[in-house]
Amino acid sequence: MADSGGRYGLLLLVLIATYVLSAFGAGRAADGVQTGMIAVVLVLALRTSPLPGRWPTVIATGAIAGSAGAIGAQLTGTPAGIGAADLWKALLLLTTATLIVRRVLARSTVTIQSIYGALSAYLVTGLMFADCYAAIQHLGNSPFFSDGQPGTTQTFQYFSFTTLTTLGYGDFTAAGNGGRAIAVLEALAGQVYLATLVARLVAAYHMQAQDNLAAGRPRRRSADRTARPAARTITSSRSRPGRRPRR
Repeated sequence: MADSGGRYGLLLLVLIATYVLSAFGAGRAADGVQTGMIAVVLVLALRTSPLPGRWPTVIATGAIAGSAGAIGAQLTGTPAGIGAADLWKALLLLTTATLIVRRVLARSTVTIQSIYGALSAYLVTGLMFADCYAAIQHLGNSPFFSDGQPGTTQTFQYFSFTTLTTLGYGDFTAAGNGGRAIAVLEALAGQVYLATLVARLVAAYHMQAQDNLAAGRPRRRSADRTARPAARTITSSRSRPGRRPRR
């Protein structure tokens, strides 16, 4: 690519569209579209975070083929098929997050695209844990949430992002020990991610902007200093009274 740092603006927009579709869409068709969009997200991450050799082609081909099989499993409507599709989406999102973070950390300089990449990885993490919770419900023998709360795509994503950001509203809580353990891991991952990677990138980007601004000031000052004597010379030559030529 022309920009070795990657372009994550489009990836961030696709992730936001994926979340909005899942939040307001319902039914098997919406779940199938979400699976396809997650595959697109992985392909975009491969383009912005290139791997050596034929690995990008192999991973992209496997993602598309596996996503087609996951959509078929979702359309069956069986808990096993839906749970397998949830696990597949979680695997795709985990691969996507790994590619993004790997590429962002490999950059020697921090750009706005690096911050977009960090935000994209944060959204990917929330969607990944939501699919993990959904897989636990569909593949397990008991409901995931306590107090009879419904386990849907919308509630799993709501629970995932409130856990990732450590808001903890308390209206949805995990009933089993497995779900609680994963929720604790997600909360820890969200805090460490924001406190280390995102904060480091924002601080480095701000420092680079200040350094670039400071580096530009001496140039302008030196240019002004070189221009001022010339102006004084012209002014002084004009202000001198003219002498009559000797005959």
